[in-house]
Formats: sequence, C-alpha cells, structure tokens
Amino acid sequence: MSAVIFLRHAKSDWYAGISNDLERPLNKRGRRSAAAVGRFLAEAGHVPDLVLCSPATRTRQTLELAKEAGGWDCPTETAEELYYGSVNHMLALACQRRAPVTMLVGHEPTTSTAIGQLTGADLRIPTAALAWVSLNPDNTGQLDWLIPPRLLTDR
Repeated sequence: MSAVIFLRHAKSDWYAGISNDLERPLNKRGRRSAAAVGRFLAEAGHVPDLVLCSPATRTRQTLELAKEAGGWDCPTETAEELYYGSVNHMLALACQRRAPVTMLVGHEPTTSTAIGQLTGADLRIPTAALAWVSLNPDNTGQLDWLIPPRLLTDR
C-alpha cells in the first residue's frame, strides 16, 4: 500500500435522542461536511481504492454522503476494530491492506493517535477532517496533508 486516508466522522447530533453511542447520527453541519469531503477527494483525484469503516452510524453516514457527493465508488468493508479496537488495531488495518490507497473512517482519539504513531505528528483531527499519510516499507509514514472541513464548506 502506498497511502492511507484517515477520515474522522463528520459532526454528530448529540441531541438526536439516541442514548447508544454506536447509533448517534450526523447533524446538518456534519452532512454538509461529509458531502464536501467526497467532492474534494473526487476533484483532487484522491478517491480511495478501498474503504474500511467503523460500524457506528455516524461513520457510515459520513462515508455514504461522501461517496454520493463525490460520485465515487470503491469497495467498502465494515471494520469493527475502528470502533472497538485500539490504536494498534487501526495501525494494523492501515498497514496490512494491499490496496494502493486505503481510507479508514473512524473516531477520536484513535485517529489522531494512530497518525501520530505513524508519522510523529502531534495533532488532533477535527470532525470530517481528512489526513493523507504516505506509508514507507517499514510501516512508518509521512503526513502529506491534513484538510479540515472548514476549508471545503461554506459557513
């Protein structure tokens, strides 16, 4: 694999009346941001070859809206490790896949910590942000870009 795109789910709706964290949906701002992310990836020519997505409602909605808005289609798999697993589980997913570009759609703080372990970067990924990490043969990486959603959407 040459790169991993890390995507943190878009803004969720804490007031949706859902008490189960796994089922919390996106809010209106989150839906707009997710669509903007999808369009950006398509326009930039960075559509992933494979997507691994947490089973949480907000991550699945983020991915569905991004794919629809960007008009891109690629194989998608649910990866329980992206919700229930550790940073090491996320890193294993990032480094073991054979697709040239794999996207991982997940949560905080796991996403920021995984990027930090791969690249040495000290960062916090905001909701709906994209991070492109080029991988080296030794499973280290370089953070090539980080795009927060405010750069992609009209406020």
